[in-house]
Amino acid sequence: GEAGVPEEVTVVGRPAVWLAADGSCSVCLSQQLEFITPFQLYFNPDLIFRKFQIWRLITNFLFFGPLGFSFFFNMIFLYRYCRMLEEGSFRGRTADFVFMFLFGGFLMTLFGLFASLFFLGQAFTIMLVYVWSRRNPYIRMNFFGLLNFQAPFLPWVLMGFSLLLGNSIIIDLLGIAVGHIYYFLEDVFPNQPGGKKLLLTPGFLKMVFDTPEEDPNYNPLPEDRPENQPRDQDQNQQQHPQ
Repeated sequence: GEAGVPEEVTVVGRPAVWLAADGSCSVCLSQQLEFITPFQLYFNPDLIFRKFQIWRLITNFLFFGPLGFSFFFNMIFLYRYCRMLEEGSFRGRTADFVFMFLFGGFLMTLFGLFASLFFLGQAFTIMLVYVWSRRNPYIRMNFFGLLNFQAPFLPWVLMGFSLLLGNSIIIDLLGIAVGHIYYFLEDVFPNQPGGKKLLLTPGFLKMVFDTPEEDPNYNPLPEDRPENQPRDQDQNQQQHPQ
């Protein structure tokens, strides 16, 4: 199996997946072509709040470094686990999925204000992996053909791998912490005695991203009913050739 990939999961790509992946690829390509530099992308509270460079709140999540092993490694995990979440536990709940993005990004940004972190994309990826792994605890994983383990251990395996590569694990720990906060508030606390759902997706997100449910009591006008629609002219010509 592939690195950190469950053996049997079949899913279909969805809009939020492509939004995240395309954003990261666009930023990387622009940096490779020297249209922009990492200095224009990194998280800097002083430039954000004093110079109003608001884009840094988003671009710091989209930059995974120059083209190389680390970039492709992060992109594969971002795409795969974003995709599996959206087609799994968030299927038909795109607004809730986007709200998880916003909630996680908000917490990471708050932490970044105090920890001098410049790029938070890897933490965001680890958050997605953590939430997916906790919601799929019995899936067996294979990491580069070397390790076999249950899905909930995947974020910790990735952190150990990052440590072996000589990277700081602060980013990984941040992703795990934010992922756990979301998982606890969304999946654990509401099911506890006296618990309730604290993370409520705003109505405007549901209006934008979720398909409105059909009203079972809706009665279309006679001319709008399928049986009263005129048949296609070409079809009529085929059925009654001249």
